[in-house]
Amino acid sequence: MTRYRLTLEYDGTPFCGWQRQDDQPSVQAALERAAAALDGRPVQVFAAGRTDAGVHALGQVAHLDLVKDLRADTVRDALNHHLRPDPVAVLEARAVSGDFQARFDAVERHYLYRIIDRRPPLALERNRVWRVPQVLDADAMHAAAQVLTGHHDFSTFRDAACQAKSPLRTLDEVRVSRIGAEIHLAFRARSYLHRQVRSITGTLVQVGTGKWSRADVAAALEARDRKACGPVAPAAGLYLVSVRYPAPD
Repeated sequence: MTRYRLTLEYDGTPFCGWQRQDDQPSVQAALERAAAALDGRPVQVFAAGRTDAGVHALGQVAHLDLVKDLRADTVRDALNHHLRPDPVAVLEARAVSGDFQARFDAVERHYLYRIIDRRPPLALERNRVWRVPQVLDADAMHAAAQVLTGHHDFSTFRDAACQAKSPLRTLDEVRVSRIGAEIHLAFRARSYLHRQVRSITGTLVQVGTGKWSRADVAAALEARDRKACGPVAPAAGLYLVSVRYPAPD
């Protein structure tokens, strides 16, 4: 039995999210079907982050165990063959120690949220980015975002259905910048609450439109009350960019 670490890219649009559901397509189910076709038996796949419906990934990490002793590039290519036509790609497969855990060994997850602030509708980037039909002040959004960095009780930015035992989380970085025609929000943290990034993004857009101030964001955080959160941003603009693990000894 060999354990493989996979780096994945996927379009989350047609999926109910990462996690397997009995009556809906999921990224996990697509990968497990591909792995079963490769290994000739049921295979369970575990991910670093359970992305929601419509959320994309540029560098999701997962692991699985295969009975067949295969080269890593063969695993990558065979899985990609069996994944067609699902919009999921294995970018890399690597044989790792049998105690590697994609979820529990991760020390940092990097998310990106993409916004286009323009009046015309989207033709090419539909389901890839959130279109806000007015110009946003990215500098004001960045300044307001800094009150959220560090260790806080994020109850305000936590979905009501969140199953985490504690609302306490540490956001290492929230960076807002204008990149060409887009506004990018970059988040770095070890772990997140359910819909925390989308809740923060929607709140910061209120700042970008001039409806909220930095002080309003600070007050919302301090309230520790979901009702104090701004509108939640849609899933389409969110990407799991990368997952970082401890450097090998």
